[in-house]
Amino acid sequence: MSKLKIEKGASKVRRSPLKATIDGTVADDLELMCEWSENDSSYLVNLLLGFAIAQSEDFQKYKAERLEASAAGRTEAKPASDAIRKILPSASAASPQLEKGVTA
Repeated sequence: MSKLKIEKGASKVRRSPLKATIDGTVADDLELMCEWSENDSSYLVNLLLGFAIAQSEDFQKYKAERLEASAAGRTEAKPASDAIRKILPSASAASPQLEKGVTA
């Protein structure tokens, strides 16, 4: 099992909002960890979630399978469409009045 390393004072990361409720004992530990590491709670929650996700072998396997499937879907050759491309006439050819300077 790998170790989680928390850098002191390293709270400068891009953040996305996450609405969640946590158990009181976890909140107490998080508050204590914030005090100990001199980091804010959002940084530590992000770090802890990232660590937990990285440790989940089943999830990492699922994630890799999804990435492979989406990459395979993007590289498949798509058949060319037989639709005829319409060429629109220029604005001046479509409206002779505009060419003569007539306004409505």
